[in-house]
Amino acid sequence: MTTGRFNPQSRTSSIADRFLATLLLLCLWLSASLGLAQSQPPAPPAPPAAQAPSVPKQAPAPQSPTTSAQPAPEHHISPEEAKKLLDSVDEVVKFDSDDTKLPLRRPIKRQLISRGEVEKYVQDHLRDDKDAQRLERAEVVLKRFGLLPREFDTRSFMVKLLAEQVAGYYDDKTKTVNLLDWLPLEDQLPVMAHELTHALQDQNFDLEKWSDGLDSTDGKDPQTDVESDEQSAARHAVVEGQAMAAMLDYELAPVGTSLAKSKPDFAKAVEAGMADSPDSPVFNQAPLYLKQVLLFPYTYGLDFERELLVRGGPELAFAGVFKNPPISTHQVMHPETYFAGERIPPLKVADFAKILGRDFELYDVGSIGELDVTILIRQFAGADVADRLGPKWRGGYYYAAKKKGSPRDQVALAYVSRWTTAEAANKFIDFYASALASRYDVTADSSSAEVSTKPKLGMRAGLSWLSWETSGGTIFAATDGDIAVTLEGFEEAIAPRLLQTAIDVARRESPPPKPADAK
Repeated sequence: MTTGRFNPQSRTSSIADRFLATLLLLCLWLSASLGLAQSQPPAPPAPPAAQAPSVPKQAPAPQSPTTSAQPAPEHHISPEEAKKLLDSVDEVVKFDSDDTKLPLRRPIKRQLISRGEVEKYVQDHLRDDKDAQRLERAEVVLKRFGLLPREFDTRSFMVKLLAEQVAGYYDDKTKTVNLLDWLPLEDQLPVMAHELTHALQDQNFDLEKWSDGLDSTDGKDPQTDVESDEQSAARHAVVEGQAMAAMLDYELAPVGTSLAKSKPDFAKAVEAGMADSPDSPVFNQAPLYLKQVLLFPYTYGLDFERELLVRGGPELAFAGVFKNPPISTHQVMHPETYFAGERIPPLKVADFAKILGRDFELYDVGSIGELDVTILIRQFAGADVADRLGPKWRGGYYYAAKKKGSPRDQVALAYVSRWTTAEAANKFIDFYASALASRYDVTADSSSAEVSTKPKLGMRAGLSWLSWETSGGTIFAATDGDIAVTLEGFEEAIAPRLLQTAIDVARRESPPPKPADAK
């Protein structure tokens, strides 16, 4: 794993952040820029004559505070080492500037920080009322969709993860690159190449404005929230993918090659090392959804940037994509759709509040991108089904509501999605139904002790739907052509109106996706 522009407030994927996993998915503001990693990037591959790149080597990570072993006294670099480390910033940023073609416009501020200062920085951000509320909402929705265990404490997990993973970070508020006083110089140089790329991005394009300007309105404007979620996730992938590319070029330069010149297998080997490192016990124990969401900007972002480098060189891969960024996780996951100018318009958010009335209040709303849907399907049906069905996603959002006065974790959810075909929409509902038994106690009737996913069929005024009685309330699902709608936790008296409204609004006010060759 490697590092990222450290900003615990930023989000990653649609749902993820605020949520939903894209199905919910929340990309959880956590992430994309969390510096995942303290391990050293992969060693440079052998010269071109070698048949294949070596598997990335992971540098020993400082012992996690969660481990049971007695930690050895922590090493701190000497004053001489500290001076050498801080002086090396100028050399490394020059390499980055030459490599990315992003000009260095002013000297980079730098400082050494202790582990205690890093932990305080993290804790201060997580204490922020707005951030804490966002994280709480995202956690509740993810649990409702089964993407997080019910007992999972996201805040506690994030503190432990950051203690394990941070290897240095660039703070775009103070314009300072922060280097660690307990890691030796040789381990921090690759990290520095990564972080100083963020400094160059910031000097040329104002990272806070560019990356985080598409922030949530926290429900004040649901349509804006849905439209900005996927764009935000895609932009984080650009930011981290560029930093990964520059870092790997720095590592490969001594043997006369670069990421663009290497075989795709090299990037895949790097990504495999990030996804499964023995030095990252906290990360390795994370739920699948959080793992995938946290890795997305570094893995898919790296693949996306490599494709840009191969097709258009650094001018396209760095400044060019900042000026014309991808608009969705779909484009990042499938770079050919970015080059073809494919556009997937966001679905129009239905006015559920009008139906729910004063007894309910909006809890959270946001986009659910291809990334979130793919993770959801993978968790409950496996990678093969996810790889077949996920790419057929063509838009979606979630709407979480809560009865006034009810406990914070008792939310009802609507998920509205569009697919490439009516067949794909029905296959998604088939998957959704098959996953219910894993997520809830599902019974055919109250007198049966056996788990069953046999649904009831409902019809009204031309609309038909399926429903299941579960320990989490009644689940409803309906399709209309390429539109699929699911409801969880809403009462049967209002469910048909919610289903019909969602379908009608999607049909009437959401233009179909433009073909890949349309601009």
